[in-house]
Amino acid sequence: MSIRIGNAPCSWGVEFAEDDRNPTWQTVLKQCAEAGYKGIELGPVGFMPEDPAVLGEALAEHDLELIGGVVFRAYHDPDAWGDVLDATHRTAKALKAHGAQHLVLIDSISPRRAPTAGRSGEAEQMDKAEWAAYRDRIAETARIGSEEYGLTVGIHAHAAGFMDFEPELERLLDEVDDSILKICFDTGHHSYAGFDPVAFMKKHVGRISYMHFKDIDPKVKAEVITNRTGFYDACGQGIFCNLGDGDVDFPAVRQVLLDAGFEGWCTVEQDCDPLLDPDPVGDARKNREYLESIGFS
Repeated sequence: MSIRIGNAPCSWGVEFAEDDRNPTWQTVLKQCAEAGYKGIELGPVGFMPEDPAVLGEALAEHDLELIGGVVFRAYHDPDAWGDVLDATHRTAKALKAHGAQHLVLIDSISPRRAPTAGRSGEAEQMDKAEWAAYRDRIAETARIGSEEYGLTVGIHAHAAGFMDFEPELERLLDEVDDSILKICFDTGHHSYAGFDPVAFMKKHVGRISYMHFKDIDPKVKAEVITNRTGFYDACGQGIFCNLGDGDVDFPAVRQVLLDAGFEGWCTVEQDCDPLLDPDPVGDARKNREYLESIGFS
């Protein structure tokens, strides 16, 4: 298998299943296919139908393969554990039903960390006991996904959560066995956090099982960090620009993957506000065309 390029509902502004601003799931599938992609992520569980027959028919209609799905939940909050487990099992069941492989774990935005997104030196840190419990919650969902459902589970760093900056990501990787937890590496969030995506990839490419391709507008990044702008407001201001227009070196990203013999899916994720992005399908097409122009098939 070569490197394949997919897309995700967040490129249409879909972050939460119940958001009234969302386009319909049928629109997302249709436009993803129109933009030339052959694979798509599930999006937040509940956005697409959980009846395998309904979603399976729609995927086949648009010649799309389901790639994976994300558990974007408050791992940092012990009171949210029931919600984390519910999302884990529902997402994993959906992926298994359609032969998708990648279960992605993301600690959602925390009010304690939101003001310091992109500011690692100022960010509040968990104490030893809180970190241990947090790590164990992540490890348990990784175990569920890998051992109970046979999925490849990847941790995904995300701005404004407690798994944001490179040192805490590396700490987690050191403390959770790689037999149950790989890396879903997001180029844009790593840049947002103030670190070098290519350097991290070179160091950890052997544990990267899945990629999210995202670019960052450096001017917007500087402004939102200076102004302590919230993550979703930053999305509305266009911090995640079209691939190739930002500060991520995608030719170098490609070379690291090729040198490592990486095979499988890399998924475009251009997080946006569903009401403020005038042309998500056009952006999706431009992103695919850019990746093809630098050698991705």
